[in-house]
Amino acid sequence: MKHISKLASVFCTTALAMTTLTGCEGSDIFGVNSPDWLSEKINDIANANKGDAPKISPTTLGKTDCSSAWWDAHLDQDIKIESNKVYSTTFTNYSSLANNYNNYVVVLRKADKTEYCCLRSDDYGWGDSYASCTHSNTASDDWASWLAQMNGAKVTVTVTNYGDNTCDVVADVVGTDGMVSQQKYTGIPVESGDLYLDFTVDGCYYVFDKEEMDVTDAVDQQPVSMQLVNVPEEVNLGSELSDFTSQIKAQVTYDGGTVKDVASSDLSFMVVPDFNTLGEKYIVATLNKTLLNKQADKTINASAKFKVVDTPVKVELVSKPKHTNYYIYNSDALLGVERTLAFDTEGLEVKGTYQDGRTEILDNSKLTFSAIPATVGEHKVVITANGGKTAEVTIKVNESTVKAVKPEPASLGAADCTAAFFSVCTDDIQLPAGATREFNLTNYSSGAGNWNNYYVILRDAAKTAPEYAVVRADNYGWGSGYDACTHVGTQLEAYPNWEGWLATMNGAKVKVFVTNCNNGTADVQAIVTGTDGTTTYQRYTGINNINPSDLFVSFTVDGSHLVFGSAAKARGHK
Repeated sequence: MKHISKLASVFCTTALAMTTLTGCEGSDIFGVNSPDWLSEKINDIANANKGDAPKISPTTLGKTDCSSAWWDAHLDQDIKIESNKVYSTTFTNYSSLANNYNNYVVVLRKADKTEYCCLRSDDYGWGDSYASCTHSNTASDDWASWLAQMNGAKVTVTVTNYGDNTCDVVADVVGTDGMVSQQKYTGIPVESGDLYLDFTVDGCYYVFDKEEMDVTDAVDQQPVSMQLVNVPEEVNLGSELSDFTSQIKAQVTYDGGTVKDVASSDLSFMVVPDFNTLGEKYIVATLNKTLLNKQADKTINASAKFKVVDTPVKVELVSKPKHTNYYIYNSDALLGVERTLAFDTEGLEVKGTYQDGRTEILDNSKLTFSAIPATVGEHKVVITANGGKTAEVTIKVNESTVKAVKPEPASLGAADCTAAFFSVCTDDIQLPAGATREFNLTNYSSGAGNWNNYYVILRDAAKTAPEYAVVRADNYGWGSGYDACTHVGTQLEAYPNWEGWLATMNGAKVKVFVTNCNNGTADVQAIVTGTDGTTTYQRYTGINNINPSDLFVSFTVDGSHLVFGSAAKARGHK
């Protein structure tokens, strides 16, 4: 009997080993009538074989009443995205429907939590890698219809790590009324061996279909066509070809439908007819690699036109800029801050003389200018042309005169802080070139989000969209001139987190200073004293694309209420 038991044990062990070796999860070698202990062992082996599948936890992410604030919830553990693999997961997206951004957000980062980028559902994102990717959403021509179907929408997010330090994120969405849309972020620069996936919330929550992501091998694809991007319009005679081509990349379409940016290091280049004479030329690029960086079945190529140009041996100032008197105002929000002012080239004309005696007015966009310190006094601006020849112009920086004003209406937005974003605005107040206006107000907030506070609007008399800038109390904004500005807030120096700051904003006293610098830029500075007595500063300096003779200031609300005080003597100036 002992021998029979041993034989049975050997048989079972061998059979189990065969199951493991052949990968036959749920194999019928043992039927449904197997002993319980044997069935449990089979299940253990099957589960062990699936141990590499990334786990999603929690499977319900965010508060189920959609009240989770931005960044409130994350996966318990980031999911590592391996090279040459495709990861996908499907979930139901629930949204407060308050805004486009109150839906799923994908976060890509490294193991040490350094973020590559945050990618929203509505074709928007941020982070160093976001700036270099290509993105689109098929619903972007009708966001209202798209948003209306997002509370209960079925979403499949797919992340592809190509193993060449780029990845794609694609979200396929089926709305509650059947509307189908796709959000794509392609060519995202990452480190292929250090790529992790997370999700976060903002007035939304997710319910994942299952606890594991699906993982498959990336399918290779052959290149079928490409076009060159980032090709400089001009290059100086005598430049190195490698320097010229280093910034070029190719947008390649593959036979599986994938579109991907390929770096110059994976391309071969030649110039037709040559690179060492003046005139129009063609740069021709060749690619012979597949999507997964293997030898392609056939080579493809693309070309682009550029010009080899001469450099002047002498440059001269022909006409001074229209504006040579700039203005600054430094409140406590700028105390001790060293900064520079943008040079306004309007009206500037610089002549270049070439070796053969030719002369021409140089394109201002191809000149460089030395920095102008934001300090009162005269400053020499050095103008440098291609080839290094220079000319000079003098700029005078003056101290702006400040005037306190009271906009109308003096009480803006519903007192219970229910006013929707941009539903009401104060009358526009003109800000002449060189002037600074001071606004004193009490800020009341619903406390729901950082953005539920005061907004400052800079725009022209015609209220042209987009505005020069719309800036918030929480170090954020947008507009045609916003990207050029430097924005700094001290809120997180005074408080451990945004929630701590927000708790002091319902009744906070605010001073806002807006300066028309007369160089095509404007500055916004805010001094905020919270209900706990703590003072914080917010500044947006160098907002550009400003017409100095057509600048107006207004305020608006979003779940907030503003009460403006009477015009008072300027304060906060240093």
